[in-house]
Amino acid sequence: MNLPRKLKRKTRVLAACASFKGTLSSRQAGQAVARGLKALGVRTEVVALADGGEGLVEALARAVPGAKLCSTVCHGPLGERRRAKFALLPPGAGRKAKTAVLEMAASSGLPLVPERKRDPKRTTTWGVGEQVRAALDKGARAILLGIGGSATNDAGAGMAQALGARLLDAEGRDLPPGGAALLRLKKIDLARMDRRLRHVPVTVACDVENPLCGPRGASAVYGPQKGATPADVRLLDRALANFARVTKRDLGKHVRNVRGAGAAGGLGAGSLAFLNARLTPGIELVLDAVGFDARVRGADMVVTGEGMLDRQTLMGKAPAGVAFRAKKARVPCAAIGGGVDRIALAQLKKVFAQVESLSAFAGSPAKAKARAAFWLEQLARARGAAWLAATRGKRRS
Repeated sequence: MNLPRKLKRKTRVLAACASFKGTLSSRQAGQAVARGLKALGVRTEVVALADGGEGLVEALARAVPGAKLCSTVCHGPLGERRRAKFALLPPGAGRKAKTAVLEMAASSGLPLVPERKRDPKRTTTWGVGEQVRAALDKGARAILLGIGGSATNDAGAGMAQALGARLLDAEGRDLPPGGAALLRLKKIDLARMDRRLRHVPVTVACDVENPLCGPRGASAVYGPQKGATPADVRLLDRALANFARVTKRDLGKHVRNVRGAGAAGGLGAGSLAFLNARLTPGIELVLDAVGFDARVRGADMVVTGEGMLDRQTLMGKAPAGVAFRAKKARVPCAAIGGGVDRIALAQLKKVFAQVESLSAFAGSPAKAKARAAFWLEQLARARGAAWLAATRGKRRS
């Protein structure tokens, strides 16, 4: 179905997707949507986004004039050597000093671990500490750390150890990597922690609001997708609770029930404890950095999306942030998920004007994942005219 000629000339759409993890980057997803809408004669602007996970470095490096991309050698979730990119942003636009933008997913992300090897009892955030140290070595005087998409459940213990902290057991031995080891944590010693961190403010871009422990905590909610069995979840939750107790006693930091402390397997809590960080919704930082509010003004529709649309989407993820900003501008927002949780569909429809499942459109999750860009383009082409027709009357409602 093509758009009427009169509508073609006036129609402008903003494609502002998050990454479809392990399949498409934010920009690739947006470009696929744009190609589909272009076939209908619709002018589409692509905005690369991230909510604290994969794509944060790219989004800010592209959005900020004078940004510089760097890389460092670090260790992955299972100790393997790899390279991680980060960005250095010059002072300006609210930044008082040279700011490093880091993604924990670049060193400790879930896609870096083959499914058969996923085990959050063993995976470590050591590489995140190495990224922080590399940024300090490059002269960063402020750090923005995105902590979405992790393979880990170690509360940032590995990160802290890489930066000089000692996490000790009852015999005074340094703990080995992984979340399970935190069950044996008896003492935290920060005497050898990198002193430069005392003068470098750290902001953590956090895409969820979960506490550290309990039924909504890091282990219970996110452990299974990282390879944890039900028994592992119980063990890891006890380990994080022990970490919280020792952190409170030795560092005077109360991290257990802080909103966002459970992000990235407890790296939110670890950032509070070891980096004196401030947790903030990542998507809000990025939307401000890319000038989303100015870009959305006058648009007829926004198209957003991510790998899975579910209840977590509405808890600080990028598509929800986009929808709320679009609503303020009175612009309807359609959302595409690689998959859509049917249980959450009613809630999703309260936030998004249209909700689409790429898997359903392609015929199966496997087909959608194998040719994600193709199916995104085809979906936008097939449904774009109907989206615009359905939402045009809502533009100023």
